[in-house]
Amino acid sequence: MEKQILENYEISQKTIALIPAAHMEYATIAIEADQLYYIKKFPLQLIDRACLKGFSSYDGRRKAVGYQLGIRHKVPIPISPHEQIYAFPTHSPTQFDCFWLFYQHVRTVKPCPKTNGVNVTFKTGQQLSIPVSYYTIEKQLQRTAQCIVRFSYETTTLFNPRSTPALSY
Repeated sequence: MEKQILENYEISQKTIALIPAAHMEYATIAIEADQLYYIKKFPLQLIDRACLKGFSSYDGRRKAVGYQLGIRHKVPIPISPHEQIYAFPTHSPTQFDCFWLFYQHVRTVKPCPKTNGVNVTFKTGQQLSIPVSYYTIEKQLQRTAQCIVRFSYETTTLFNPRSTPALSY
């Protein structure tokens, strides 16, 4: 089967991971449950575009999460909180070898002593070997969970009329 190379890709609830690719024809491999997509844009460009579709930007989301949770490096990104799409980087997003994993799809993470990396198993049963420490991935999962809780709380409080005190005159 021939690789289909796309100009762009829409991040969705089906997106499991974005992998950087050192290839002349494409810069990212997007993994979904039943499909691989080869995209000309870099992972961070795809993340930013997805944030823009949600009326924000990567920088805006990054600053908001940093402010709310006190995180400065490898900040998890709430791409679309109302759709429960949260992604986290494995490395600094400006580094070429930065993978983006989508929290809702991660089932387990196990250290891989042979490669000094980790094996991530997704809820679909797919596995991905990533050159990053177990500690880093566990920390990123924890940070993303905090981000989800915080955004869920803020969204519930903000949009639930019963949660705000009534004004009295």
